[in-house]
Amino acid sequence: MSSLILVMTVVLCVVMLGGAYVAINGKSLPIAILAGGLVSLVASVLFLILASPDVAMTEAAIGSGLTTFLFFFVLGRVRAGENDGSKHD
Repeated sequence: MSSLILVMTVVLCVVMLGGAYVAINGKSLPIAILAGGLVSLVASVLFLILASPDVAMTEAAIGSGLTTFLFFFVLGRVRAGENDGSKHD
């Protein structure tokens, strides 16, 4: 493995750990969702570096794209239900 790839891998791992820290300890829910999407996106780049493009494309499409969209969609629905004022028992 060349030294450039090694440095890129270490930097991406540090970014992934930072994103995971923000996702776990973030005060704002949208920021935590975006940080989770960042972790997934960095994982897909790492899969590309490890010469696994099929796994990288799947991780980018489902992990980073679809899951982040789904979390924001559910967050919007939950907040809309809170603002509705009606309680369903």
